[in-house]
Amino acid sequence: MNIFRIIGDLSHLLAIIILLRKIWKTRSCAGISGKSQILFALVYTTRYLDLVTTYVSLYNTVMKIIFIAVSIATCYLIYMKFKATYDHNHDTFRIEFLLAPAVILALLINHDFTFLEILWTFSIYLESVAILPQLFMVSKTGEAESITSHYLFALGSYRALYILNWIYRYHNEEIYDLIAIVAGIVQTALYCDFFYLYITKVLRGKKLQLPA
Repeated sequence: MNIFRIIGDLSHLLAIIILLRKIWKTRSCAGISGKSQILFALVYTTRYLDLVTTYVSLYNTVMKIIFIAVSIATCYLIYMKFKATYDHNHDTFRIEFLLAPAVILALLINHDFTFLEILWTFSIYLESVAILPQLFMVSKTGEAESITSHYLFALGSYRALYILNWIYRYHNEEIYDLIAIVAGIVQTALYCDFFYLYITKVLRGKKLQLPA
C-alpha cells in the first residue's frame, strides 16, 4: 500500500458514489451507459473471484466486496428500478467488439494458464476499454451533465493514480506487472480528451460538450 494506491481507491469509490447518488437523487439513469456498467460489473466479478480462495487483508476483502456489490446494484437500478429512464436509443455501442478481444488476449497473453488467472487477465483487458460505451454515448448526444462529467473525471483519475502507484512500486519494491501497466495506460489515454474538456469547461461552470 502507498499513497497513490489509497488515493486511487478513494477516487474510484468517489466515482461510484457520484454515479449512484445521481441515479437515486434524480430517480433517473439519463446520460448513463448501461453497457459500460455491465462491463464494469463483469470486470469486478471476474477479477475478484479469488475472494473465495485467497485472503490478503481486511481492506482488500472489503474493497472487493464493495466493488462487486455496487456494480451489480448499479446495473439493477439502470435495467430494473429506473428502466423507463434509461436512454437505450443512444447507448448503442457494440460491446461484443470489446468482449471478444479481451477474451482472446486473456487466453493468449497471461501470467499463468489457470482458470482464475485467465479471468483476472480478462478483467484487466476489459477494464481498459469498459468506459468506451459511456464516452461513445456522451459523444453521440453531444453533451454531458456536470454530475456525469464528475463521475468520469473521478474514474479516470483513479486509473491515472494507479499508474503512479505502479511507478512507485517499481522504484521502491522492484515489482511491476506489465499486463496491468499497459492496460492501465490504454485506459488512461482514453480519458485524455475528456480530462482537457473537463478542466477547461466543467470546472468553469459550463456544460461539457464532446465532438460527435
